[in-house]
Order: sequence, then C-alpha cells, then structure tokens
Amino acid sequence: MVIAPGGNPRTLMLTPILVFLPIVAFVAVLLGAPARLTTLATAAINLVLGLVAIYFWKCPSCTGFSVSVLEQPSIHLAFGFPDGMSAVMILLTVIVTVAAALTGKAPEGRETLHYGSILLISAGALGAFASTDLFFFFAFHELALIPTFLMIGMLGRGDRRTAAWKITIYLGLGSMVLLAGLVWLYNATGTFDMTAMKNAPPIDPATQKGIAALLLLGFGTLVSLFPFHSWAAPAYASAPAPVTMLHAGVLKKFGLYGLLRLAVPLLPEGMNAWLTPLLVLLLGNVLWVGYVTVSQKRLDLMLGNSSVMHMGYIFLAIAALAAMPGNDLAAPAAVLLMFAHGVSIALLFGLADRIERSTGTLDLEDLGGLAKSAPALAFLFGIAAMASIGLPGLANFAGEVLVFLAAFRSYDGTAGFGPVQIACVLAIWGVVISAIYMLRAYRNIFQGPAADATGNAPDLALSERIPAVLLTVTLLAVGLYPNLLLDLLK
Repeated sequence: MVIAPGGNPRTLMLTPILVFLPIVAFVAVLLGAPARLTTLATAAINLVLGLVAIYFWKCPSCTGFSVSVLEQPSIHLAFGFPDGMSAVMILLTVIVTVAAALTGKAPEGRETLHYGSILLISAGALGAFASTDLFFFFAFHELALIPTFLMIGMLGRGDRRTAAWKITIYLGLGSMVLLAGLVWLYNATGTFDMTAMKNAPPIDPATQKGIAALLLLGFGTLVSLFPFHSWAAPAYASAPAPVTMLHAGVLKKFGLYGLLRLAVPLLPEGMNAWLTPLLVLLLGNVLWVGYVTVSQKRLDLMLGNSSVMHMGYIFLAIAALAAMPGNDLAAPAAVLLMFAHGVSIALLFGLADRIERSTGTLDLEDLGGLAKSAPALAFLFGIAAMASIGLPGLANFAGEVLVFLAAFRSYDGTAGFGPVQIACVLAIWGVVISAIYMLRAYRNIFQGPAADATGNAPDLALSERIPAVLLTVTLLAVGLYPNLLLDLLK
C-alpha cells in the first residue's frame, strides 16, 4: 500500500471501504445473511461514508489508496478523488443506491439475486468512479454489467430475454472497442495511472485521432449515443426497477465520465477532429430519439427513450469543451447535468414501478385519474416530470442552462454561428419535445376520470415515500443551490 507523506487516514481508508463494503456485503448475502437488511444497511453506511469522504476530499494532506497488483506493466488497485468530478459521481452513486435498495420487492425465492445484484452494480460503479488506475477503471465497470445482464434476463418482465441479449451484445461490443482504445492510450502514454497520464509527453495528432475515435465509439455505445442507442429503452423497460435506477441513473454516466476524464484532456486535437460527427450524432439523440419518445404508448418505454434523449445535452457540453479546451463552463455543465439526470431518471423509474405494481399496467391509454387515489404519488411524480422537462428550481434546469451557456462561451457575434452554436440552437427544441411527452404522460396517468386500473390503486406507503423523498429533496437542493456541486468542481 502506497501512502504519501502527511496522508489523512480518514480519507485514505474511506475510498476502498466505499468500494469493497458492497462486495463484502454481497458475499455475506451469498453465505446466508438477510438479503434485504444487509443491502439496506450497506447502502445507508455507504451514503454516510460517501458524504464524509466528499467533505474531506479537498484536504491537501489527503492522498489516495494504492496497492501494487502487477509490476510489469505497472498496475495498481488505486482509488482516490483526482478532482471534484469523481466526488460528484460518488455522491450520485451512494444516493441512488439507497433509493434503489428501498424500491420494489424481490420475487419470492430470488432475494439473493435481487439484492446481491444491487450491491454488485453499486460496487462496480463506485470502483469505476474512484479508480485512478486505467485497468481497474475498466474492470469495475464490467463487474457492474454482469448482474445487470442477469437481472434483466432472469427477473425482468416482458420480452426480457431478447432485451438481455440485445444489451449484452451492444454493451459487449462497445466494451471491446473501448478496451482497444484504452490499451492504445496506455501504449501512447506509457502508464495505467490516470493522473500520471496528464504529465506524459503529448500524443501526436494522428494517434490522438485514432484513439479518440475508439473512445467515442466505445464510451458512446455505453452511453447510448445515437445510433448505438437502441439497446437502452427495451432494457430499461424489461429490467427490475432497482437495476434500471442504477443503470440509467448511475452506470450509464461511466461513458460520459470517461470522455471527460480521458478523451478531452488527453486527446484535445483528436476530439476536435471528430467534432462535427459528434454534433450530428448528439442531435440524433435530442431530436430523433426525442420524437421517438413522443410516439411511445407505454410509460417505461417513454422513460427509457427520454433517458437516451437527454444524453444528447451532456454530449453537447463535451462537444463545447472539445471545440474550445479552455471553456470553463463546459465540464461543470456536463457533470451537473449528469448528476441531475441520474437523480431524476432514478426517481421516475422508481415511481413508474410503483404505478405498475398498483395498477398492473404501464400502458398510458389504460391509466387515468390516479391522482385521486394516490395524491402523494402524483405529487412526487409531478416533481420528477418537471425536473426532466427542466423546470427552474430543480437540478436539471441548472444543468441544461449551464450547457447552453457553455455552447456560447466566448462566442463572437461578428463571426456568425459556429458548429457548436448551431447544434445548441437546434438542441434547444428538445426542451419543447420533453414538455410534450412528459406533460402528456402526466395528464394520461394522473388526471381525468379514474380508469378501471386506477380506481382503487393505493397511495405510496411510508417505506415507499422514503426513497422518492430522498431523490426529490436532492433535486430541489441542487436546483435551488447548484453551488453545492459546482463548488466541488472548482
């Protein structure tokens, strides 16, 4: 174990505990520990530890945790917070993990698989966001994908096997392309240490362009960048609610985090070379997938496509940073919107699961008037829907506005619109598209006369309100005071 002089042991030990506590809890569940209680306790402890770690991460005397795994090439099991982006992603993970653990019910006899998968997905996401070694950065993400595939195929609903195979093929191929890009990046920099890569000699432009292409394709597929997006909505519609909350809310941010952590700072000329194709593809997310979302007749498929659509805005911030590496708004905009989207989509999928368990359906035409029998559910779903639209006072609004401002950062009006500004103007139409499908869904589900499925539907129980309120309060806190997160990114 490597400890820098003056290291703060409190923060030093928190990062490995955050990652390995869920893995230890998973083993305990396999050995017969109460699955639900163990998972809830682990999620709660990690939430507290995560908050403490974030509080201490800026301490100059604090350092990372590193254990040598292989001498040649030099690979270390290394964790730490290189900057505030890691801290924000850790915070997102621990919050959504608590909500996911409290959401839904495990099928009888499948408690071990259900709760064990929550623990492994959370551990994989935490490990990926906290890793400072390129090898384990990739490995922990792959760890989280295994229970995701299993949960969709074994405990999912609808055409779950087709959805499981589709997500396996897409993400498997995406990971293979990504791995090739990461190996090439290692060869170009000579190190797996992600912090040391920034101090390596500059990579020549031709090599940058090749590596950037692989990273964009690999990370882009994992994030559902158009046109490699068709796996996402069916997978989210078929997956159990906790898996959907963790994957759409947290794990899908891995690709965006990777582009911001690796591609943009290490491959500036390579990313700039692919700027125009990236802008075209992200507009495919916002506009093409946006109109596909409007056409959906089921709430789960609508939310799944909505999640894909909103990735386009985060890619717009990344494109703004690629176009102008000195853009000081772009990275904070991307990270803030990543966090806001993660919380809001987790809340929406969690409440959608509750609607299905209460009414037996998610077909919008079969629902209506649910607000009469379930006012708390209607209120919380309304807040989540408004957040997704971008209502001021909620976290998504702050993130989207910052993205649009980043696209026009240092804009010279005398020179006319550049590619990033043109893409931004077109992408703003997505705000209208979001309002159309989300307000229509809310009206169909909660307003009007009660349908047969909703007439006697119960409201949220206290245990079901806790995760929804946790996520709602988070959206409000960050929306009303975005500097809660932005101060971490300075």
